[in-house]
Amino acid sequence: MSIKIVFMGSPDFSLSALRLLAENYQLVGVVTQPDRASGRGRELKAPPVKTLALELKIPVIQPEKLREPEAMQQLRDWNPDLIVVAAFGQILKKEVLDLPKYGCINIHASLLPRWRGAAPINAAILAGDEETGITIMKMDVGLDTGPMLAIKKIRIRRDDTAGSVFQTLSKLGANLLLETLPDYLSGNLAATPQPEEGSTYAPMLKKQDGLLDFTHTAVELERRVRAMNPWPGAWFEWNGNVLKVARASVSEAKGLSIGSRFTVEGRPAIMSADEALVLDEVQPSGRKMMSGKSFLSGARDWESS
Repeated sequence: MSIKIVFMGSPDFSLSALRLLAENYQLVGVVTQPDRASGRGRELKAPPVKTLALELKIPVIQPEKLREPEAMQQLRDWNPDLIVVAAFGQILKKEVLDLPKYGCINIHASLLPRWRGAAPINAAILAGDEETGITIMKMDVGLDTGPMLAIKKIRIRRDDTAGSVFQTLSKLGANLLLETLPDYLSGNLAATPQPEEGSTYAPMLKKQDGLLDFTHTAVELERRVRAMNPWPGAWFEWNGNVLKVARASVSEAKGLSIGSRFTVEGRPAIMSADEALVLDEVQPSGRKMMSGKSFLSGARDWESS
């Protein structure tokens, strides 16, 4: 079957799906977010999807809003039979959803209806979920509320970060999409409505979400470290500067006040609401990432007086 597909996506998560679609179907266009200022120099940086699409010689548009007349006209000119969405970053209006013959399909990084929204991977780790996965869904006007076409689960390991789960689900989502499309396009796959029971929402992350609040339990803090890695990164203030935490662990500790600083087997630790959060890998302000032990060698005033 020869069908024309438009792909919508922006970050690294979208790349596996874009590659597989380009290898197996006719991609007539790609829609991605505009270039954004990034880094200390605030230089414009292209979304990863744009970079790959240009390498694959696929036409690209980057509307600030998809409803802009020029963007809508380009979509109509491409005349796609199907639109595939993977972490695009904009909500599709009804006029876009109704444009393709086969509608719009989304690769969502959670087991819907749990963790609808922009940051499902982070939310799953933060909540201590034991599993997550990919849902291939047909999009409707709601936020990740459309009927489901396929689901595949993975276990969340105790050392998984948002970054590691992100990579796993990117590949899983691309492969599941490719498995699902033939039956869907031939009319042999019926979509299943999402149950409302068990629905939760994962809002877009902000830098402040990485702040470690030591009135929480050590297990909750350790999850936050993993959930915020690589972005926005877990952090707290020490000596008037931000100290980022990339990896941490929990250690038993008693009789210390919340926020007390001490050491555990040569590594920096802070007392939480119940146990010690041991800082295994940190990044002081203006420095490179380093082990907790290396950090302590230059932080002689670490321990609370």
